[in-house]
Amino acid sequence: MYGVGRAQADELSRRRYLLRRFWAAGLGYWRLSSGDHSAWVLTSALLLLVLLNLGISYQMNLWNRAIFDALEQRSSAAVLLQAISYLPLIAISVAVGTLTVYARMTIQRLWRAWLNRDVLDRWLVNSRYYQLNLVQGDHGNPEYRLADDLRVATEAVIDFGVGLTWALLSAVTFIFILWTIGGSLSLTLGDTVITIPCFLVIAAALYALLASGLMVFVGRRFVTVAESKNQAEAEYRYTLTRVRENADSIALIGGQDEERRTVEQSFGTVLGRWRDISIQAVRATLVSQTSGYLAAVLPILLCAPKFLDGSMTLGQVMQAASAFTVVQTALSWLVDNYPRFAEWSASARRVASLMISIDMLEAGENGNGASRIRHSETKDAALRLCNLSVTLENATAVVKHAELTIARGERILVVGQSGAGKSSLVRAICGQWPWGKGEVQCASKIFVVPQRPYIPLGTLLRAVAYPASADKVAREDIAKALNAVGLEHLVDRLDEDGVPWEQTLSGGEKQRLAFARLLITRPNIIVMDEATSALDLVSQKQLIELIHDRLHTATIIGIGHRPELQAFYDRKLELQSGHDGARLTREVDLSRVAPFSRDFRPDRAGVLHHAAGAARMKQSGNPGHRDDSARLVAQAR
Repeated sequence: MYGVGRAQADELSRRRYLLRRFWAAGLGYWRLSSGDHSAWVLTSALLLLVLLNLGISYQMNLWNRAIFDALEQRSSAAVLLQAISYLPLIAISVAVGTLTVYARMTIQRLWRAWLNRDVLDRWLVNSRYYQLNLVQGDHGNPEYRLADDLRVATEAVIDFGVGLTWALLSAVTFIFILWTIGGSLSLTLGDTVITIPCFLVIAAALYALLASGLMVFVGRRFVTVAESKNQAEAEYRYTLTRVRENADSIALIGGQDEERRTVEQSFGTVLGRWRDISIQAVRATLVSQTSGYLAAVLPILLCAPKFLDGSMTLGQVMQAASAFTVVQTALSWLVDNYPRFAEWSASARRVASLMISIDMLEAGENGNGASRIRHSETKDAALRLCNLSVTLENATAVVKHAELTIARGERILVVGQSGAGKSSLVRAICGQWPWGKGEVQCASKIFVVPQRPYIPLGTLLRAVAYPASADKVAREDIAKALNAVGLEHLVDRLDEDGVPWEQTLSGGEKQRLAFARLLITRPNIIVMDEATSALDLVSQKQLIELIHDRLHTATIIGIGHRPELQAFYDRKLELQSGHDGARLTREVDLSRVAPFSRDFRPDRAGVLHHAAGAARMKQSGNPGHRDDSARLVAQAR
């Protein structure tokens, strides 16, 4: 029992910490030094509009009394006067209400934009968006947290602020009306007379306290259930996104049935969470509906004795009933907003969890936490690794004590078994993988050509110019680059938007496009990580020769398995796995073994192998595969 209580206390403490972290970031919008200068102007305007709304509500309450007094007196002139006076009240109320909605939604929009920009700035800097995938923590599905949770967390707070301000002010104002109109109520029980002072105020307070307490009791699990529901929704969306992003691979091997089971399992979890939250919503609705119906009748019943004995007019009864409803609504604000408050709390904590994970990465960059690889500049070489060790965040070794100096214009091939740590070493050299020891000295920025090039959304023009902006690259240069890498059939489609280029382009076309980016960017240091794995050997040779001609002064570090690649490099280094991490060993001088030549021809058996594969792909009807298998076989023979 003690253990359960301790766990609940820890969970409560964790939730409070997460909410404090959210407020620490969110309130920065109103900070004079670093926030938005319009925040306080809009907030002041919104407060003024709330006060105007309160004044209009007070005038409506007075009008309610006057119209019923006129009806009780059967005065047609007085009724007509009140009917006419109601028109400007409606006009003013509608105008103020419209301005209030606009001001409220403007603050919500600008606050969300400010906080979204703040989180994005911290998430996308220093490759943290990538590093979050490598560390433990509650930061899964960051896209859902930024898109949905951040929206709920900002929209609800403004609604709560406006609603709570109105509730407090209206409660004070209309309690005064109840106090003035209701007075005291005397009840006779036998020979005893019981006098209840301010009976309407006491009744409203007790009623609101009872309704709010009952709502808290029946909805005590609302926060936990709402958080579980949001997490399930995020995981379901992520599952569907993975199916879309990997549609080609799934379709080729016929994995749709297995994916269907995975999707249905994830959706089943969503339905289960919705069932839980539906139960909580039913309980909350039961309390709120019952409370609302009773609140409309209770003040009339309480005032009935004083109306029947003539001490209250009909107008006073209706004014008291109207004021009682306003007070009860104000004091029962929690009753009406508890379900949404639970959803806000869950969303705010999910956003805060992402912030805390980013905080940890930022703290590591500032020297707190696991040791990190140092990066500096060098002038006497293109790249130098000084006792470089690559580790996981928990200090588990991946690569140990790498010592390497690469001269300007030199070409190095790194080979090794799958899983030896080649990609981790590349990411450590480029700065994306921060954990480890030692130092990386680099002469200039490194341009990486990955095995699976990224294709951004938008036009093909943007995809080729990436990571530069499309308007910063000459259109003629893009067309020349596409022609050079064998993508001339795409030049006329550069401006096509809305095309899913990620799915439209084949693997080989994506790798050719990556080489086009190389020709446009013309970097001094290039890392090619299995950059030609989707190409046939002849196409690989053509692209390598193209880089040799156009970028002959560039320093190139290659990661690959094909033996034909050795003809392009000056040195070969092997990364050998060990129980305590991989090490760079066996340096081979390739310039003597297999010097690069224009006459280099791929191995005949290898070409026949790839030609057979091309023929099979062609027979399978793959529209993206454009290798000419007959040409490959002829060249091999």
